[in-house]
Amino acid sequence: MKKVLFGAVILFLASCNNDVNSVNEPAEAESQNVQVASKRACPSDEIREEALKNDPALRARFNANQLQSDNYSRDISMGKVLADGTVEIPVVFNVIYNTSAQNISDARIAEQIAVLNADYGATNSDVSNTPAAFQPYTAGDVKIRFKLVATNRKQNSKTGWKSNLNEMKKASTGGIDATDATKNMNIWVVNSILDANGQAGTLGYAYYPESAGLWYDGLAIGYQYIGKTGASAPFNLGRTVTHEVGHYLNLPHLWGSTDTGCQTDYSNDTPTSPGPNYGVPSYPLNRTCGGVSRSQMFMNYMDYVDDKAMVMFSANQKTRMQAVVAASGPRAGLR
Repeated sequence: MKKVLFGAVILFLASCNNDVNSVNEPAEAESQNVQVASKRACPSDEIREEALKNDPALRARFNANQLQSDNYSRDISMGKVLADGTVEIPVVFNVIYNTSAQNISDARIAEQIAVLNADYGATNSDVSNTPAAFQPYTAGDVKIRFKLVATNRKQNSKTGWKSNLNEMKKASTGGIDATDATKNMNIWVVNSILDANGQAGTLGYAYYPESAGLWYDGLAIGYQYIGKTGASAPFNLGRTVTHEVGHYLNLPHLWGSTDTGCQTDYSNDTPTSPGPNYGVPSYPLNRTCGGVSRSQMFMNYMDYVDDKAMVMFSANQKTRMQAVVAASGPRAGLR
């Protein structure tokens, strides 16, 4: 269930929407008043901060991961690590549905895997939409691929699942237990993700590498945003999962903190951002942090723009993701 391509020694390789309207929803879902998000947002960082605040051991793992990532970047710059391997991550889909429309097909799951492989391999056709000014900073092939190894399905009458409870991830609360989270990336697909206040409209969320291997580790995604066929616009190109996998591989949002923007995202080739961008912006888009106006990399997968506006990762983001699955990384078990 794990495979390393090209025989490399060092291997490379946490979401999100609360503003909702009913948009392009299948008839069966409409009968249940399922809401579909119209603007991207992301609770992965809120969930992370709450967990770190309440768990000193988790905070220690977070600090260790940051240090490991920094050291990995330094070693690459000093020629001690060759970043030329490709890692194939085993993926398990756990589909929990109420109506037949929510029980997404094998074809849609395969479509989502294809989107991930294209986006992380930089073979997506729209990568050419990267503005010329940012092209020198693009990641190119991140050298991470994804392979579906299992699909689990379960019917449940629940109409919504709270993100802060992770009930979809436990059989004892009506969900599906993770398949060995130390070796597989688990993706739970549900009919509706609710925030801590019970409000619908979240597209998805993911856990960062400090949670590697824990029972709740992985991604949770609304069924409306898986793959392309039958998915709900404007999030109908599979980029919600691309974004959430970025969190899973230790990429924050471009603006850093969820409370105040203009914070670090730990990648020095992504311009400082005061907060998320939405919709389909026109380039150039200048925004100000610390009195300095900067052109925004809104086409980066870690922003909040619509699926068709997301097209690339940066080179430093690539390094951070590779560090996560290096031999010394927190997700080395995925190799």
